[in-house]
Amino acid sequence: MSKRTSASAANGSTKENVGEPAMDKQKKLLSEDNGHFTMIKMLHLADLITELNGFCGVMSIFSSMRYCLGPESAHTNLWYALTFMPFGLFFDFMDGKVARWRKKSSLMGQELDSLADLVSFGLSPAAAAFAIGLRTPADHVFLTFFVLCGLTRLARFNITVANVPKDATGKSKYFEGTPIPTSLSIAALMGYWVSQGWILDNLPMGTWATGTIFEFHPVVGLFVLSGCLMTSKTLHVPKP
Repeated sequence: MSKRTSASAANGSTKENVGEPAMDKQKKLLSEDNGHFTMIKMLHLADLITELNGFCGVMSIFSSMRYCLGPESAHTNLWYALTFMPFGLFFDFMDGKVARWRKKSSLMGQELDSLADLVSFGLSPAAAAFAIGLRTPADHVFLTFFVLCGLTRLARFNITVANVPKDATGKSKYFEGTPIPTSLSIAALMGYWVSQGWILDNLPMGTWATGTIFEFHPVVGLFVLSGCLMTSKTLHVPKP
């Protein structure tokens, strides 16, 4: 979840309490019609670290796709897909640390953070789930529900974080709903299944409504539950 967005809301509109001249410079760069490499000029070190979070998410998705294209016995790409996700979490944690250390922000930083989280902790776990065997049409609907819940949760966070009670330092006291990186708990469980060979036709609990258009894997319910918890309004998760 975006620590930088939370800090932005606490300080007006930035990750840290940076001065207006810095924000005015960013607005000027955005408004230039003939600027070259404008987006690159706007990025700070923290934003580049956020991009690495997104990179890990995309590489995880590609690894899942490569597994689907290759022989079923070659699990290396599955392990790549699952391993890239925690690296994404590391970069998601570090971008906020670096932003506060350098006391620098960009207008795009807040949006980059949420978009990268959606890729790394929303799309990539769903892609890995498809790769290990959640491939029925009903499974697809449930996995799509999970991704859309993550999308909705991040959008809501961006617009409501300013209204969440703050502590003495200006930090939000809690998350409304579970943060989207909690989906890594499901990724860890999938990693265990892969290590045991419980994938494809050997997924735990098999399928229900087998042979019908409603056939699905009961384990996809973990994604449905995760999506519901992310979008909960009444569930308050204390921030560490």
